[in-house]
Amino acid sequence: MSVWPDLFTVEGDYVSVVPLTMAHHDDLYEAAGDGELHRLWYTIVPEPATVAAEIERRLRLRASGSMLPFAVVDMASGKAVGMTSYMNIDAANRRVEIGSTWYRQSMQRGPLNTECKLLLLQHAFESLGCIGVEFRTHFMNHQSRRAIERLGAKLDGVLRSHMVMPNGTIRDTAVYSIIPSEWPAVKANLRWQLEKPRP
Repeated sequence: MSVWPDLFTVEGDYVSVVPLTMAHHDDLYEAAGDGELHRLWYTIVPEPATVAAEIERRLRLRASGSMLPFAVVDMASGKAVGMTSYMNIDAANRRVEIGSTWYRQSMQRGPLNTECKLLLLQHAFESLGCIGVEFRTHFMNHQSRRAIERLGAKLDGVLRSHMVMPNGTIRDTAVYSIIPSEWPAVKANLRWQLEKPRP
């Protein structure tokens, strides 16, 4: 049985997004130890000791057809610095969510995330013919929500009491999306974010 979408790799100036394998473990172990991101209660980032289990979990979801996980590789160093995925894949309706994303702390607030999102959105709309791409985050994760809004995604709504977090708290999930008619403007904005002069 084939699983949609097929494996693919996309590459930009700053980042390469490649199918996740266990070969990325050592880089991701190091990345997960950069800062204490796993301690943020409103998000789910693996501790270094659980990176192998997280890779295995994502690969099982790939086998079932609900996720296509990626390692995010920094072009400058050649090292995997985080993970992302197409998830909640709905092949019949050509919809994906871009999520389960995290990057080592030292790579945040640079061009890496912007280019990663540009590459994955471009593949979704221009190669896969998606009719919608979603982003979901904790209602209280204001940094993530601002980043999603900067992409040009629009808030569809909030799923209240949507899921139980590892620490036992209940997450309200903010759901955003981009649709094909919005993609040209979103693409132009993301390209500008990457090309504009930096102070």
